[in-house]
Amino acid sequence: MIITNEQVLAALRNVEDPDLKKDLVTLNMIKDVKIIDKNISFTLELTTPACPLKDMLKNACLNAIKYFVAKDAEVHINITSRVTKPADTTQLSNIRNIILVSSGKGGVGKSTVASNLAITLAANGAKTGLIDADIYGPSVPMMFGLTGAKPSARETAEGKTLIMPIEKYGIKLLSLGFFADPDQPVPWRGPMASNAVKQLFNDADWGELDYLIVDLPPGTGDIHITITQSFPIAGAVIVTTPQQVALADTRKGLAMFKMPSINIPVLGVVENMAYFTPEELPDNKYYIFGKDGGKALATAFDVPFLGEIPIVQSITEGGDSGVPVALAKDTLLSACFAEIAGKVAQQIAINNARTVIAK
Repeated sequence: MIITNEQVLAALRNVEDPDLKKDLVTLNMIKDVKIIDKNISFTLELTTPACPLKDMLKNACLNAIKYFVAKDAEVHINITSRVTKPADTTQLSNIRNIILVSSGKGGVGKSTVASNLAITLAANGAKTGLIDADIYGPSVPMMFGLTGAKPSARETAEGKTLIMPIEKYGIKLLSLGFFADPDQPVPWRGPMASNAVKQLFNDADWGELDYLIVDLPPGTGDIHITITQSFPIAGAVIVTTPQQVALADTRKGLAMFKMPSINIPVLGVVENMAYFTPEELPDNKYYIFGKDGGKALATAFDVPFLGEIPIVQSITEGGDSGVPVALAKDTLLSACFAEIAGKVAQQIAINNARTVIAK
C-alpha cells in the first residue's frame, strides 16, 4: 500500500487540541509531511515551547497514524513551537506577549514568581524578557546577582539612543534598580515614575521576544494604569499568600484588571507560601498561613488556579544569592514553576486564539 500525504493529514484531523477545540490540521500545526515507504515524518508546531500538552498531543498523533493509516508505520514527529500573539500588537510588535505579575499587596513573593516564571519560560526555549517595574522597591537586580550593574546603550541609524537590556540566565533584564543607588530612596511623584517605566518599554532594544514578564509594584496605582493603558497586554498573573489579610488586598488587585476601563485578561492565580515543607521531609506539608486561600480567590473570580509554591529555605537562599530556584533541575520548586509556566503559556495561547477568531 502506498501511503499519501492526504492519508496522513486525514488521520491527523482526528487529533484535536483540547484547548483550542479544533484539529491540528485546521490549526495549521502540522508541517513538512514526508513519506518514504512506511516511514512517515512531520513537524508538530505548538503554540508555545512551554506547552503542558506536548506529550499528549505527540502520542495522539502517533496513535492516529497507526490506527487510520498503517499500524506498522514508522512515525517520526519533530516538535517545534511558534508562540502566538494577540490580534492587535501594532505597538511593540517585536514583543509577542506582555505578561503582568501583580499582587495588590507587598511581601507575597511577587518578584520571586516573576523571576522564576521568566527563567522557566526561557528554559523551555522561549525568547523571554523581564522588566522590574517596582520603582520603589526593585528586587530583580539582587535576585539575579546584578546589584550595581549598569546597562549599556547604543545609537540607532536614526539617532535614537536605546538601552541595552542586561542578559543573564537566558533572559533579557531591565530594572529601575539599575539606574538608582540601591541605598537611596526614589521619592518620585506618579507622572515621573510612570514616564520612567514607559522608557523601559519604548527606549530599550528588546529584540524579538515571545514573552515579556513585568514585575509590577504592590497596589493599584499610577504604574499599573500607565502600563495597562499604554501597551498591549496579553494577561495578568495574580500572586497571593493563603491568609485573609493578603487576600483582602489581592482581591482588589485582581478586580482592577477586570474593570471596563482596563479590561486585561487574568491568566490565573498563584498561591505562594502555600505551605511549609522541610527539604529533608518533602512529603510533609504544614499550612502555617492557612489553606487554599488562592484557590478560593480563583474560584470567586472564575479564573484559573495556576498552582501552589511552598515555603522552602532554598527560595530565600536563591533570591539572596542571585541564583533563582527555577535554575535547579528536578526539584520540588522547579516542578512547581514548570507547572505554573505551562499553564500561563497555555492560557495565553487560548486567549490569543480567541482574539484572532473574534477579529
